[in-house]
Amino acid sequence: MLLRRLELTDFRNYTRAVVELDPGLTVVTGANGVGKTNLVEAMAWLATLDSFRGAPHEALVREGAERAVLRAEVQQDDGRVVTIDAELPVAGRQRVQVNRQRLLRARDLLGVLQVSVFAPDDLALVKGGPGERRRFLDATLVSLHVKHDAVRNDLERILRQRNMLLKQAGGRLSHDIVTTLDVWDAKLAGVGTALGDARDALVTELEPLVGKAYADVAGAPGQVHLGYAPAWRTTGLAAALAASRADDVRRQITLVGPHRDELDIALAGLPARTHASQGEQRCVALALRLAAHRAVADRTGTPPLLLLDDVFSELDPDRASALVHHLPAAQVVVTTAGSLPPGAVASRRLVIREGRVSDG
Repeated sequence: MLLRRLELTDFRNYTRAVVELDPGLTVVTGANGVGKTNLVEAMAWLATLDSFRGAPHEALVREGAERAVLRAEVQQDDGRVVTIDAELPVAGRQRVQVNRQRLLRARDLLGVLQVSVFAPDDLALVKGGPGERRRFLDATLVSLHVKHDAVRNDLERILRQRNMLLKQAGGRLSHDIVTTLDVWDAKLAGVGTALGDARDALVTELEPLVGKAYADVAGAPGQVHLGYAPAWRTTGLAAALAASRADDVRRQITLVGPHRDELDIALAGLPARTHASQGEQRCVALALRLAAHRAVADRTGTPPLLLLDDVFSELDPDRASALVHHLPAAQVVVTTAGSLPPGAVASRRLVIREGRVSDG
């Protein structure tokens, strides 16, 4: 799978941009604030229909414009070229087409264009709260197989319904509330257990890949350990929900389940979140992304497009050079405001000036 061409109209700071990409390493250069991150954000958005910066779709529209238009040409492994067209209005619903056919479900786009993104904000994977790490696991699962998107959506729907019921109960358990709660608990136990099993298997698969990626970038083995062991998996989610019911009713919210889980990350036996230096934490975060990229490539047979946004400014020279020498054999797009580390060989260079993209 290769992203061959990207066209943008009124996206972020771009009035109009057309970008041709090569199979190897493409380097995007330019001063700070000219739109380098906006370019890779567009690539990632066309793969997921979501901004890795957490921006709502109306924020992606150039100021003063009514809508943004994005188009990608993606060459599949069998040689077919698939087009993705998206229209993002400031007001109203976005419209997406794949090969000129309207996309009815976002799930149907998954797999057409696969991307792995590393950005400076990814330090939150290590330093941030548990929600950051849960999202990382679940996004990786979806990249591995589309079925996990349905499981994730089912879990969110069931939790919304269960939490609404708990609020309606007002701290009291009537016969009708108990009966309905039993139904939602059974649904939550089934879907939650499936997601927990998938996360557990993924963590087992990722741990050696993270360790290798960390050693490659840091230049030394780091003994990275990943742990996923929520208490509810010991007793089973159904039993954990039953034990927590009184507290759930009192606090009017679901207190146990996959939505509360934690991915523990340790470096040399100590929690990376609190004991690792910021340089070590950044290497761990990068290792997580590279490991997920490798897992998807191994499992699906197709390496995702790897997007590295301003990664070299966040690494010391030795680690930046190590990363260059251990980039995966895949299509890679790197943005930088400075020079590349020694040894980096780009097949294409793009320069951005004042919202315009040109070959450099």
